[in-house]
Amino acid sequence: MITGFGRSTGIAAAIARRSAPTHDLVLTGLPAYDAEHETEDEGRDIPTLTAELRELGAGVAYVPADLAEGPAPERVVAAAVEEFGGVDTLVAAHAHAKPRSLDALDGAEIDRHLAVNVRATLLLVKAFAAAHDPGRAQGRIVLFSSGQRLGPMPAELPYVASKGALEGLVPSLADALAPAEITVNAINPGPTDTGLLSGEIYDSIRSRFPAGRWGTPEDAARAVGWLIGDDGAWITGQVLNSEGGFRR
Repeated sequence: MITGFGRSTGIAAAIARRSAPTHDLVLTGLPAYDAEHETEDEGRDIPTLTAELRELGAGVAYVPADLAEGPAPERVVAAAVEEFGGVDTLVAAHAHAKPRSLDALDGAEIDRHLAVNVRATLLLVKAFAAAHDPGRAQGRIVLFSSGQRLGPMPAELPYVASKGALEGLVPSLADALAPAEITVNAINPGPTDTGLLSGEIYDSIRSRFPAGRWGTPEDAARAVGWLIGDDGAWITGQVLNSEGGFRR
């Protein structure tokens, strides 16, 4: 199961493409939110994207959902079980992100960030753990952070609060699920080029990478592939910084 799926240039889509040859996929996203962030040259709708994944070898089910709605996390996990008989891996790549500095804070945006990024993730983990059959395979959960503990992000305070909460939860979730042989980790992919920025700000951020390029969605997907594969079986309770030496 991969959440946050929608934009063809996004991290979730890259994870899905990398996983498709060896995994069946249950994908969930919020089309209205994706439309707000879609670039003009994307032009890839959900049927086209899911058809691409099927051509790569995956069975695919797409379940649109606003994860901030109370029953939505349990509903999408139930859909995975109904479609494929179980669920072995949860990659929570969804996020609500709206810029808000201290002087522009409002309660509604704080609540929305916490509902989508924290509450929904916790409920997804709960539903996944309840549905996971340990007889199928060792379970894997991968959350997504944003490196907020590594440097200030004063223009994105609600986002910082929500992602900081996720990082804080990783060790405790890993401990809680260790008896069920489910690993829990998070990835901080660093600044990732998903086609949303250009111009001076794009060049300024690029100059802060030692390799002279942005991180790509495929970079994040490789890290996920390692954690959910056999080579990552001994890793749990960790926040992995996979950001190419980004200089803050």
